[in-house]
Amino acid sequence: MPLKTYRPTSPGIRERVGPTFEEITKGTPERSLTVGLRKTGGRNFRGKITAFQHGGGHKRRLRIIDFKRDKLRVPGTVKAIEYDPNRSARIALVFYADGEKRYILAPQGLNVGDKVEAGPDAEIRVGNALPLQYIPTGTLVHNIELEPTKGGQIVRSAGTSAQVMAREDTYTLLRLPSGQIRRVLGTCTATIGQVGNIEHKNEKLGKAGASRHLGRRPKIRGSATNPVDHPHGGGEGRSPIGMPHPKTPWGKNARGVKTRRNKVSNKFIMRSRS
Repeated sequence: MPLKTYRPTSPGIRERVGPTFEEITKGTPERSLTVGLRKTGGRNFRGKITAFQHGGGHKRRLRIIDFKRDKLRVPGTVKAIEYDPNRSARIALVFYADGEKRYILAPQGLNVGDKVEAGPDAEIRVGNALPLQYIPTGTLVHNIELEPTKGGQIVRSAGTSAQVMAREDTYTLLRLPSGQIRRVLGTCTATIGQVGNIEHKNEKLGKAGASRHLGRRPKIRGSATNPVDHPHGGGEGRSPIGMPHPKTPWGKNARGVKTRRNKVSNKFIMRSRS
């Protein structure tokens, strides 16, 4: 998907680089596949702000995406490629032979009129979903399950893909976009191809207001706040933080601390991303 630059008629769009949207074939979403989306403003269930940079943003409706791809052995036809404001990837509207409609992530190379199918006997073709044990080594995949029938959980953002590396007993080795090599059960489903909108990483918003439209509030350095708001706050002028290690707003060490707690899945990681 190509990008476009804008004539510098104002400072806000002088540096802006945005998508052309030429792959979009339908403007309004399929109403039956959307639900209302309520925003939290960064607040938890008690009403306390826990994510300070959340808030505002344009009104949206949530598109219901078929991450499970459990419509087995029923062929479908891609009727439209649509924009989804809730994710970086594009989505494809699929009409199945039994009359049902579903949204799926649109991989690179999937066009209107193409056929898609899910199941162990599906063809190795972009947009088709199969269990990992039936996908040849070297194939690029996305929307990968970590538990059978749970639905795709990883490799879903624009331009990402994982590669099938090898097989060990009931497991398949995948090289993830981070470089990590991980074992995943061969009965887990993945979709063939690379997620579309691969130029998303090269987009530039151009102005602060564009971030506000996305629901991102301004970020502030801790040292620029008052002492009551942050451990780094206070002092006259630009003062040091007054402590050996930087802290979070809640007083915990901010750097050099391991944040991974899921020790159960360590046995599935064959090579770390670092």
